[in-house]
Amino acid sequence: MSHGHGKSDCCVVPQKLPNKAGGEIPVAAEAVEGRRQAKGNAFAAHMFRTPRRAYDMGTALDGIRQTAKGHKGAKFTTLMHHIYAVERLRAAYFALERKAAAGVDGQTWQTYAEKLEEKLQELSERLARGAYRPQPVRRVYIDKADGSKRALGVPALEDKLVQLATVEVLNAIYEQDFVGFSYGFRPGKSAHNALDAVSVGVERRKVNWMLDADISKFYDTIEHDWLIKFIEHRVADTRVVRLIKKWLHAGVLEEDRLRQSEMGTVQGGSISPLLSNIYLHYAFDLWAKQWRGRHAGGDMIVVRYADDWVAGFQYSRDAERFWREVTQRLAHFGLKLHESKTRLMEFGRFARQDRRGRGQSKAQTFDFLGFTHCCGQTRKGRFVVLRLTSAKRMRTKLLAVKEELRQRMHQSIPEQGKYLRSVVNGHTRYFGVPRNGTRIGQFRQAVGRLWYRTLRRRSHKHRLTQQRMKRLAAHWLPPVRICHPYPSQRLIVTIQGRSRMRQFRTYGSVEGVSGD
Repeated sequence: MSHGHGKSDCCVVPQKLPNKAGGEIPVAAEAVEGRRQAKGNAFAAHMFRTPRRAYDMGTALDGIRQTAKGHKGAKFTTLMHHIYAVERLRAAYFALERKAAAGVDGQTWQTYAEKLEEKLQELSERLARGAYRPQPVRRVYIDKADGSKRALGVPALEDKLVQLATVEVLNAIYEQDFVGFSYGFRPGKSAHNALDAVSVGVERRKVNWMLDADISKFYDTIEHDWLIKFIEHRVADTRVVRLIKKWLHAGVLEEDRLRQSEMGTVQGGSISPLLSNIYLHYAFDLWAKQWRGRHAGGDMIVVRYADDWVAGFQYSRDAERFWREVTQRLAHFGLKLHESKTRLMEFGRFARQDRRGRGQSKAQTFDFLGFTHCCGQTRKGRFVVLRLTSAKRMRTKLLAVKEELRQRMHQSIPEQGKYLRSVVNGHTRYFGVPRNGTRIGQFRQAVGRLWYRTLRRRSHKHRLTQQRMKRLAAHWLPPVRICHPYPSQRLIVTIQGRSRMRQFRTYGSVEGVSGD
């Protein structure tokens, strides 16, 4: 059979005649069938013909994802070669933050770039033969909104690089396992997705009670033995497990003293968010999902972002029982709910009128991811969840801006203006949700007043007029704007987008997608 130039064969035609065909036997005993052209294979289409070709990162992780999704109990025995592939290490290096602080080794992104390929090749060889040794983490402290200090760790740059490559490989497995109400530090999910889930859940479901919870010192109380057991549910590659143990036991360098512990994982590393999600996936998420199906007498919602989570219930008896049993569940894995930050409150569409009927004050509020959630209503009387900037979060930020302006007091006005523009822009991009415009405007005005006071204190001779200050604020401080859509709109877009992707994979073409 002949084909045109550049054409593929449409089918395979048998060249061998059937056995015992012809002559006096009319029917062949064994027919040799032809076959149609093979359909495209998602894996083989991208695989290299020989091992000498370059490592295909996307194809390797696609195979892991599909295996993890199709076989929930499968254990992966060969993962390490995906981590120490030079191409993956190179991609991890360029994904690092270029202005990040240096670890105990003093290496920055710029200094590591010198002879980069040689360093990556040498690192890959050390990982392959098990000679890689992580360095201790440098301890730093940052201020929290409640006035306390949060301990963070700054790993060495090479450790960040290897951790990021490991996270990319392990995410291909665990993203198929994590439940839908887990939003913290996951690809394609953000804090605003969690906030939207809370708002839509309370508005669309029969939620009358909210349990606002926080796990006390979560990162410091993770038990290493349980964490390794959880990881081994899916990862059977002993080299990867040994690599994670090295990071857990690397220790923390604080005031020139090395401290090691059998508990906790240091916040600040690239691997810490994934390890925390794995720990809470088995300790909380799967249990909460099962509890909702077995014991909840009415509607129930759960939203978790890292160690902060909220749960909504239709009946108070469900909320109280869940509170008791989740406390016991977490204690089994060495975790404890924060007493002052965990509380049960009446919250929902009927909370206002029920409390008013009993002669009580207005409905309670709760803080989640920097927003104060309140019971409100539209002009037409429909119940909505109001999300306002947390007063504590705003006050903390303004104090930080005031202190920074003191340090920048004698800089030029354009330099100060650029700094304040970035502050207001960052605040607006995060807190710019619908119905929060008033709080954003208050923050902008407060920043303007702090700037005005700072400029007036630069000299006792020159008096800055309010008219000139208004012109400076109008030029340098961005106006108030809403950056995010309504929760229901974004949630619908997300669901439709995922549905389209599923249909696209099913039909293999855009024509298979119906709807707008």
